[in-house]
Amino acid sequence: MKEVMAIIRMNMMNKTKQALADAGISSFTATGRVVGRGKGMVDFRILQGAENGHEEAISQLDRGPRLIPKRLLIVVVPDKLVQTVIQTLIAVNQTGQPGDGKIFVLPVLESHRVRTGESGDDVLDD
Repeated sequence: MKEVMAIIRMNMMNKTKQALADAGISSFTATGRVVGRGKGMVDFRILQGAENGHEEAISQLDRGPRLIPKRLLIVVVPDKLVQTVIQTLIAVNQTGQPGDGKIFVLPVLESHRVRTGESGDDVLDD
């Protein structure tokens, strides 16, 4: 089994949730808000505001890189569903613009359901 960890735009959560459900992935965990940045050194929202002439944005251009709010989504699935999750996440979140997000796939060595004591793949929804 694998853990698929995705960092996506805040405004893409509802579309992502629906797409995963449509793909048969019903269980996942999401955090309310995480912040970070990629390799880009500019917050594109500030740059766009500066290009539009907003004084607040222009004054922030020299303050260095900003951390951008994102959502963190964690999905643990059997190995056979990993590609389905990845393809679904990319299809929904890919805009072609910087900040579309990242996907990481990690091995899961053990899993246990607290309520029943089940372990292994039995704790996962198929």
